[in-house]
Amino acid sequence: MIKNNKIKTEEVHLTGLDGEDLGIVQTSEALAIAKENKVDLVCTSMLSNPPPCTLIASGKAKQEKQKANKKARKPKVKEIRLTPVIEEHDLETKIRRAEQILQSGDSVYLVVKGNESGKSKEMLESLLQELSHLGTKKTGVQTSGKQTAVQVDPVE
Repeated sequence: MIKNNKIKTEEVHLTGLDGEDLGIVQTSEALAIAKENKVDLVCTSMLSNPPPCTLIASGKAKQEKQKANKKARKPKVKEIRLTPVIEEHDLETKIRRAEQILQSGDSVYLVVKGNESGKSKEMLESLLQELSHLGTKKTGVQTSGKQTAVQVDPVE
């Protein structure tokens, strides 16, 4: 995103504060309009000729860029390990941690290690019930070897 005096073209296709089309104007004139209204002149794409530019309230351009970057980031998958024989308090702590991860927009991979696959599956099903308001299971409950696992993605 190129702002204000860093725009080096002769003329730009200008869009006003309320989205109205102001047409093709000289860059110096567009900068004067931006300065007069105490806003920023932001170039949205340098690929076309003349490049499209928009008048945006100061600081709002930076917020929009940060918001776009946040949406574009790939969600991480964070693993939480459990055992089939776990204290009630420890289980509650793990659930709170999983809720925090889901609220931040990342996925949770719940893994129960141990030989008791029946009990492990029941534990994961109950965890899925508790986390259902924040996330949905991406995969089914999978058992492989001595571990049972499920991935929970945040609700959009």
